[in-house]
Amino acid sequence: MKHSDSLITPTRRALLRSTLGAGALLAHPLTAFAAPPGFDQWRDGFRARALAKGVSDATYTRVMGRIEPDMSVFKQMAKQPEFHEQIWQYVNRRASDWRITAGKEALRRNEALFTRIEQDFGVERGTLLALWGVESAYGDPLVQQNHMRPIFPSLAALAWNEPRRRAYWETELINALKIVDRGWGTPEEMRGSWAGAMGHTQWMPEVWLNVGTDYDRDGKVSPFGKPDDALGSSARYLLNRGKYRRGEHWGYEVRASGASAGGNRTYAAWASAGVTRADGQPFPQPNASAQLWVPVAGGPAFLLGPNFYAVRSYNPSMNYALAICHLGDRILGGPPFIQPFPGSERVMTLAEVQEMQTRLTKAGFDTGGTDGRVGNDTMKAVKDYQTKMGLLPADGYGGLKVLSRLRQGP
Repeated sequence: MKHSDSLITPTRRALLRSTLGAGALLAHPLTAFAAPPGFDQWRDGFRARALAKGVSDATYTRVMGRIEPDMSVFKQMAKQPEFHEQIWQYVNRRASDWRITAGKEALRRNEALFTRIEQDFGVERGTLLALWGVESAYGDPLVQQNHMRPIFPSLAALAWNEPRRRAYWETELINALKIVDRGWGTPEEMRGSWAGAMGHTQWMPEVWLNVGTDYDRDGKVSPFGKPDDALGSSARYLLNRGKYRRGEHWGYEVRASGASAGGNRTYAAWASAGVTRADGQPFPQPNASAQLWVPVAGGPAFLLGPNFYAVRSYNPSMNYALAICHLGDRILGGPPFIQPFPGSERVMTLAEVQEMQTRLTKAGFDTGGTDGRVGNDTMKAVKDYQTKMGLLPADGYGGLKVLSRLRQGP
């Protein structure tokens, strides 16, 4: 429904950022642009299209009457940073010490909400906590303040002048106008990424309009404010579109020497073939089915149940789904992977990340803050530092090797 590794996910279909959670989006102040030639004519002509789709004339005038296109979206689209992460780096950044600690606090504050969601939809709290943490840092208002922009100027620019996927942007602009028409959101509060993804779980307008649920029963659907609508709707999405199965865990790390990957068998059949849980515990539902996945030879192996693929329906990336499922387990007290990935480092502690950010900043590499959260600014600072110091590969991964080098001084 969502982030990020692909252009075809429902909430992020449009996003080109490959490894970012919402909290890592680049902040770019909006620049005042004069409307380029042809925009006013397009805007006036688009009115008939919007009205034909059910948008009221009053709403169109209110939102679009004097709008100026945010032309900086095209720079954003072109300059999405590329960080080529190995799977262990990808998972480590998402299952970070900060996200685990903050996730436990988010659960403490919202225990009743997660209990209700589990009763209504059967979706494990760990999965939703991890989605929430990766997508918006658990709804941190600083993410909204520092990394989000008004979506209508962005969508208007894209619908008018993005030739490759103009029909998509036109549809999302009309969806956003319908949301205003319904009274679910105002143009002022509808702030999001440059591509229009908004709120706790980063909904594109289509998801807000067609999948959103009024879970807090206040008469409107909103991904902002209280997290009830966002989390309840995400659970409903995983159940309806992802075919989430109540009462089943996503899967388990296993020891699978000699077993062939792929194939759908029951856990009991896998156990008969010599595949055991890495922690030595029995499989709690031996008759449930799973597939064997070994992401990297010599690294951890996993039996993946249907609920892993339900998470993957939210973002069609195996790495993303593994990161979400693992982060959910860690928030609820689970251990790191027992079999490490080849060449991997352990996840840094919050204090170590903050020390790295502080040392990078003092060395002249701006990390955008020293809060222990690793977003684009910190990754760019790490990559620039690696490049300057000749640390290869200059991949932007801020781990123990980078911290060790920083501690040695210039």
